[in-house]
Amino acid sequence: MSLIERIIGSERFNVYGGLLLAVLWGGFSYAHFSKFQVNHDPTLLLVIFSETLTAVIFIIRAVPKTVSLLAFDWLVALGGSFVPFLLRPTEWGVLPEAVVLVWLGTVLQIISLLSLNRSFALVAAKRDIKTRGMYRYVRHPIYASYVVLFAGYVLSNTSVANGLIYALLLVLLACRIAREERHLGADPVYREYMLAVRYRLIPYVF
Repeated sequence: MSLIERIIGSERFNVYGGLLLAVLWGGFSYAHFSKFQVNHDPTLLLVIFSETLTAVIFIIRAVPKTVSLLAFDWLVALGGSFVPFLLRPTEWGVLPEAVVLVWLGTVLQIISLLSLNRSFALVAAKRDIKTRGMYRYVRHPIYASYVVLFAGYVLSNTSVANGLIYALLLVLLACRIAREERHLGADPVYREYMLAVRYRLIPYVF
């Protein structure tokens, strides 16, 4: 076993990863709940719930059968997972009505997370390959929900910082899709799945 494999598989690595997730989630939740106490916007609680659900499923995820040890895969995976925690509510939005996208994206995220269940992963890894639920329509429904949810968030909580964070998130998601499919493509079952479900994020588009 290589040094990298020993580090990734160590209890200390998992503890530190969990602590980092807890700190980022705590700051994110505190900022949004504080804003909710001021304006009583239920959308803020919905966003907290969506990210909390992701964190919980991350904690109870199954042990992977294979996992990428490439540094770039870990960089884009951790970045794509933790960057949304940097978003902050604002006093103004260029399109306040876009909160409907937050609700739609959250519903899609919940259904997708339940479809994936304990096969949830951050870095490119193979657990049980899911082909049912939302995975019958696109290969990366959770990422699709992020695109919708956080687009609505930034349009209704507009700032330069939030806009840059969203743009970075889109880049990281594109990289994650490419790296995950490269890793999973080594499995013939996943290759068959890719032929059956041709679209990554948006049916008949991409």
